[in-house]
Amino acid sequence: MKKVLTLMMALLLVCGLAGCGGSKEAAKPAADQPAAPAAEATAGDVVKLGIFEPASGDNGPGGKQETLGYYYAQSVQPTVTVGDKEYQVELIAVDNESSNDKAATAASTLVSSGISAAMGSYGSGVSIAGSDIFGNAGIPIVGTTCTNPQVTQGNDHYFRICFLDPFQGTVLANFAKEVLNADTVYCLAKLGDDYSAGLCKYFQDAFESLGGTVISETFPEGNSDFNSYLNNAKNAGATVFFAPVSTEASALIIDQADAQGTEMTLLGGDTWDSNVILNAAKGKDVDIYITTFYQAGGDSEAAKAFDTGITEWLNADPQRIADNGGDDVVAAMTAMAYDNYMFILEAIKNAGSIEPADIMAALWDTEYDGVSGHIALDDVNGDAIRNTAFIKTVNTETGLWDFYAVQGVN
Repeated sequence: MKKVLTLMMALLLVCGLAGCGGSKEAAKPAADQPAAPAAEATAGDVVKLGIFEPASGDNGPGGKQETLGYYYAQSVQPTVTVGDKEYQVELIAVDNESSNDKAATAASTLVSSGISAAMGSYGSGVSIAGSDIFGNAGIPIVGTTCTNPQVTQGNDHYFRICFLDPFQGTVLANFAKEVLNADTVYCLAKLGDDYSAGLCKYFQDAFESLGGTVISETFPEGNSDFNSYLNNAKNAGATVFFAPVSTEASALIIDQADAQGTEMTLLGGDTWDSNVILNAAKGKDVDIYITTFYQAGGDSEAAKAFDTGITEWLNADPQRIADNGGDDVVAAMTAMAYDNYMFILEAIKNAGSIEPADIMAALWDTEYDGVSGHIALDDVNGDAIRNTAFIKTVNTETGLWDFYAVQGVN
């Protein structure tokens, strides 16, 4: 299993460094991969964590909101104590540009900087594309909201704290069938996008198993006119239009659906949890529901403290407000990023080391009570054990989210 492989890697690394059988020379990475610098030997009293996120491209808005969560967490907990030594946490951010083609370069930049672990990325496709760079360097990375199962499958270095798309797709399908009373749903994904195509597939499988009908289409890179897709959905008799795509594309869909006077309910996944969606929907005659990881205004003391603290922190700097989309509405990915940072710090403490291999081994058994709930990983792929999602709807009068329900899968 993945956990066993990781523990074996850690033991082999220890033996190699101690001169157990064979050469004392450290193993070298593949010729086209940068070596991961020894953290304790070069960092002094600093532990470096990488931020592997988009700051530009289709997923730039979401990447910026996740990045805000990491930096807010650092402001709350700027150090981590390992044994009797306190380390300052240094965050190093790179822009993977929402591009699978740029992912490897961005990941290599982080590896070369001497990080002990990394966080991200918003966008499953770019997470998958950059994965091998971290794996070949022996650097653990923990996904925040990358929900496609392929991110963690078949490797021993990528973990995540969010629910997965098979679960999210089933929650959405149950909601469409049981609450929205839909018999026919239209699914729209972006061509070549792992996230939207994957989530549409999982939705379709679940919805058809409930006796419903699904019509699926894809749109190409750079498309900005969704009127034909909306018409196709209406002509097919769909009452729900499901499009788990980027916020940029989603905002255009909302505008064009309103202009057409559509009566279909618009349904989105976690990418729609953004003030980009709120701003696009405000004042329009549309019904929108989404699934997400966190709902602001939770009852726990941790959630209350987070909501108050992050709002004050955002408003203290105009650039933070700009990166958050122009206001202080807190998106779920920001809360998840906060939890991810704290979860990794907990793993570092459990490891008793800032060495990547030790942290990688410790992540399996690390648990943390975050603002989004309890975080623990399964022992197969290192995925979070999550069984609930939040469903929210847009209040088009206020331009804010209204909580609808917490929903799981029976």
